[in-house]
Amino acid sequence: MINAAIIGGSGYTGGEVMRLLLTRDDVELAQVTSQRFLGVQIGHVHPNLRGLTELRFTSDEELMKCDVIFCALPHGTSMNRMEVLLDFAPHIIDLSADFRLNSATVYEQWYGN
Repeated sequence: MINAAIIGGSGYTGGEVMRLLLTRDDVELAQVTSQRFLGVQIGHVHPNLRGLTELRFTSDEELMKCDVIFCALPHGTSMNRMEVLLDFAPHIIDLSADFRLNSATVYEQWYGN
């Protein structure tokens, strides 16, 4: 069983990752963080997930060790948190643009600073 967490789960991308993970038998979604919806049940923010989980959003500070972390943070956010996140999981999947491009110049052209 793969133990997974999602950071920044209140947006569209986080909701889609949750939908995919919650339907798998080989993954346990143990934690989903959101600073804005701290303590709120996931189904209240993502109505399509009602009945699939009783999880509530936790804070980033409460992150627990797991097998994989999915980062569903805004562009430019996860790149500054990678070193810390690697202490919590050996595998991190970033869904933003932070690591999509190999050139800082090209990144700035498309996403700004």
